[in-house]
Amino acid sequence: MNTQLLLAMLSFAFVTSVTPGPNNLMLLASGASFGFRRTIPHLLGIICGMVLLLSLALAGLGSLFLQFPPAQTALKAIGIGYLLWLAWKIASAPVHSPLADSTAIPAPQGKPLNGWQALLFQFVNPKAWMMATGAVSSFTLTGEQYLASGIVLILCFILAGLPSITLWAGFGSGIQHLLTSPTHRRGFNRCMAVLTAATVFMILDFH
Repeated sequence: MNTQLLLAMLSFAFVTSVTPGPNNLMLLASGASFGFRRTIPHLLGIICGMVLLLSLALAGLGSLFLQFPPAQTALKAIGIGYLLWLAWKIASAPVHSPLADSTAIPAPQGKPLNGWQALLFQFVNPKAWMMATGAVSSFTLTGEQYLASGIVLILCFILAGLPSITLWAGFGSGIQHLLTSPTHRRGFNRCMAVLTAATVFMILDFH
């Protein structure tokens, strides 16, 4: 394992993790609605899900799965349905607590995604599968070094991916002070819902 390959792994993990997508948009919305601390299980669930997908791809399941057209179609359908359901939930989420007094900043109701929900979402996210299989096919070494290089790749995704997605949750938490009225929160939720629904086009472009 040379330094050049290690830097390539870290760069790929960072770029694919920090760019906009369903995971990051949901983290942004969760950070803004529930704060950073309550979004931590969501963050950890995403990372654990990616580690599991990478492990499956290393075992060969990812490539077999992607080569089976009915499975790809089913994955797209489930992923699209789940994203549209999430978009509706975000758009229709209550923006204030009925118990809050008239002078308090409206408190969001509902619950953020927990770790298990975020982990399982990775399995219906075609882009996550593509990222995992693409990383394994591009950066692992052959022969006796295959397993060792695969473990290093997983560590790179943890080291570069976790800080990358944390930025989105942190940004969402940082703009909470701007959402000081039900109107502001409702507008933000609807914007996030539209962006989340728009990621369906990413799934439709997946091959």
